[in-house]
Amino acid sequence: MPASLRFVHLDTPDALLPAFDVMRQLRPHLTDAPSFAAQVARQNAEGYRLLAASDAGSVVGLAGYRTLTNLLYGRFVYVDDLVVDGSLQRGGVGAQLLDAVRQIAREAGCAQFVLDTGLHMPLAQRFYFRNGLLARGMHFVEPLAPLSHPAGLTS
Repeated sequence: MPASLRFVHLDTPDALLPAFDVMRQLRPHLTDAPSFAAQVARQNAEGYRLLAASDAGSVVGLAGYRTLTNLLYGRFVYVDDLVVDGSLQRGGVGAQLLDAVRQIAREAGCAQFVLDTGLHMPLAQRFYFRNGLLARGMHFVEPLAPLSHPAGLTS
């Protein structure tokens, strides 16, 4: 595990560009860094935040999340994206990212911390169980239009 992880929100296009290669490991349909930065900017307008874990100035992990309110959970943080560079997986970076976003949720007065993962991802499921999350439901999707994969439509 990198000894000197630093966590910072990526809020500008210039800050987002170095995160592209890591995010693409989770979202391979993303085609280029400028389009990724533009998509994140659109999502930022809807409350999305992208938290980067950096080591020695390099992005090694990302957590994209939103603070929301609904009738089921009350005020909660929903994690849309969680990814650690493949060369550093199983080194504690993902757990530290989850802890950082959990702390943000607590400070925002959230009652719940929520995320989805694919049924085809047993290693991710095991990681979430080990980090205190419990499976409470299933996520259903119905495509309403042909998918051209604008960022965020796959999980």
